[in-house]
This record gives sequence, structure tokens and C-alpha cells, in this order.
Amino acid sequence: MEIDSSPISRCSKENQKIYQEWFSFADSDGDGRLTGADATKFFAMSNLPRHDLKQVWAIADSKRQGFLGFKEFITSMQLVSLVQAGHAMTNDIINAEVDFEHLQPPTMEGLDVLLAKRKRTPKSEHEQNGSSQVQTSPSASWFTSSKSAKKVSLASVTSIIDGLKRLYVQKLKPLEVTYRFNDFVSPLLANSDFDAKPMVMLLGQYSTGKTTFIKHLLKTSYPGAHIGPEPTTDRFVVVMNGPDERSVPGNTIAVQADMPFSGLTTFGTAFLSKFECSQMPHPLLEHITFVDTPGVLSGEKQRTQRSYDFTGVTSWFAAKCDLILLLFDPHKLDISDEFKRVIASLRGHDDKIRVVLNKADQIDTQQLMRVYGALMWSLGKVLNTPEVMRVYIGSFNDKLI
Repeated sequence: MEIDSSPISRCSKENQKIYQEWFSFADSDGDGRLTGADATKFFAMSNLPRHDLKQVWAIADSKRQGFLGFKEFITSMQLVSLVQAGHAMTNDIINAEVDFEHLQPPTMEGLDVLLAKRKRTPKSEHEQNGSSQVQTSPSASWFTSSKSAKKVSLASVTSIIDGLKRLYVQKLKPLEVTYRFNDFVSPLLANSDFDAKPMVMLLGQYSTGKTTFIKHLLKTSYPGAHIGPEPTTDRFVVVMNGPDERSVPGNTIAVQADMPFSGLTTFGTAFLSKFECSQMPHPLLEHITFVDTPGVLSGEKQRTQRSYDFTGVTSWFAAKCDLILLLFDPHKLDISDEFKRVIASLRGHDDKIRVVLNKADQIDTQQLMRVYGALMWSLGKVLNTPEVMRVYIGSFNDKLI
């Protein structure tokens, strides 16, 4: 099993076997994740003060996931062992000059007895206890009273996302299947839809700075990125975290069960050939995913029909994304017919839309005020809302800073 490269997470193979047994015992539902409730019971056997155990959890769960995987569990056990040996529980403890690889496991009072008892307990008894609840038809519980409905137990939920996933599968999905909700509104949700990171989609005409905006935030380029005055991004590119730098074709990414893009197969191979995923290891991409889009056509170019439903694809991504950035260039304020159709397809997602006037450093202050007013006027006619749209002004470049 792969262990995290940080010193505090290193341990010998003998200790790793011990920790694996401890982790399996502490993980009550066997899903490979140690929740706060399970950790509280298990860590209490160390007899450390509560405030020290809180710091152990905070350091081990550095990514604030709300649970501990096996790597984080080893970190927590190493920390407990250090505190039991007399080290002060501070943030500097992880930099202590200790041979972590041969650090002895901590003393957990009563754990040996519990492990021995568990080994003596017949497996069938565990299975009977785990399946004691009577299974009922999903449709039978649709309209049950909230008072009579049994609450989801804490032991079966490791996070809010897991709780929502379980409620969807048990309550909503049977209704969607019965009434064929996926045929006329949106496809059924898969586990990957719940586990996906928040997505930000960038829309605008070509050369308004969509790709540059992503590179500015990442402070580096990503696989397949190209910037120029001509229309350079000719496809939908999803920029997300990955183990190494690579570009994955759309046909491949759309059929992967762990990716939330299976619904894009309905747009056909003509679209999938214009869709790709750029993966790279990056701390920002561990928390967010960007969707770079082709430039919206204007002038005579928009009379040329695309080989796929561009408006339909943007509408699909709009439903999935958590934020939509409309980028404008001070020299390209005209909103073309295709751009109007794209903005119209975003209706219902108005709370996600943010308008950005990019390249503001290319004009002086007086021109900027005129451009700002002209953009507000154009947007008012297209969005058809009495409220004034807020416009964010900035200048993003691809110079690494």
C-alpha cells in the first residue's frame, strides 16, 4: 500500500500491518474512511487529553475532508505516539527530529482485548447484525410521514456528500426512474456527480482571455493550452487535477465511470471529437475544475453552422457548473446572435453568472468608463432583467507572477 511521502506518515512494514488492522477495526462501516464519530471512540483509547486529540485530527485531516483515509490514520497514530513519548502537541511536532519509520505504535488501552474478541466472533454474526433491518421497496417509502421515517444513522454517513448521495439513491432516484425524469429533464445522477469538484465555466468570444484567465490562476500552462490573437481554443477543454500532465480525448473521458461527463455522449461523436480533458497535478485543481470553451462566433463566421449543438452543450455545462464567467474584451463589445443564444441558454442559472471586462489595462480611464457603460447597455437588452448586472473589471495576462 502506498504511503504518503511526508516524514510523519512513514512507518515500517511491520507497523503498517498493525495500523492496517487498527484501521479496519476503527472503520465501523468498512468504507475505507474513518469518520469523526469512529475516530473519537478509537482515539480515546490513547488516554490523551481531548484538546491534544483535537489537534491530532486537525493535523491529520489537513485537507479538511471530514474523514481520515489510511494515510491520514497513520499520521494520526504517529502523532499520538509522539505525544505519549513526551513531545509537546504543537504544529512543529511534524518537524521533530524523530525516526518516524521506526517509531513504535502508540499505546491504546484495551485495544488488544477488543481485537482478540473480534477475531473470535463468527463472521455470520457480523453479517446478521449488519443486515438486521428489513428491506422495503423504495416506492413504499416515497410518501411516508417524516415522523415515521427512520433517520440516516451517523455510522452510515462519512460526510455531507455521502448523506446526500444516500438520500438521492433511496428517495429521489426511484421517483425519477418511475416517471422517466431523465428522458425530458436531466440524466440520472451517478456517484461521480456527487464526488466531482466544483466547476467554473468560461464563456466569451475568441481572444477575450478565457485560456489566459485559467493560466493566470494556475500560474502555469496546462496540457494543450495555446494562446494567440486568432481563435485558438477550438474545443471544450476541462482542466482538472490528475497524477501527471496529459490530455485525454473526449470519447474516453465521457465513458469513464469516475468522471461526471457521461451525459455528454448524447451530443454525439461530432461533439466528443471537440471535447478533451487536460489533467495535471496542481494544488488549486485539487479543489476546483475549469471548463475552457471555444470562442463564441461573431460576424460572418456565425453563419457557418457548427457540427454539433453548441448552445445545447453550454446549457448542459451550465447546469453542472457552480460558476459561469462571461468574459468581454473592450474592443469586442458587440453581442452576436450566437452569443445571445448562448446567454439565453443560461436562463435559470442567473445566480451563477459573473460578467468580467478583461484587458482593462489596454484603454485609458475615460475610454474605460465609456466601454463600461456600453457593455451595461448591451447586457441589459440581452439579459432582459430590470436589475443592473454587476461587471467586474480586470486584466489577466499569461505572464507567470
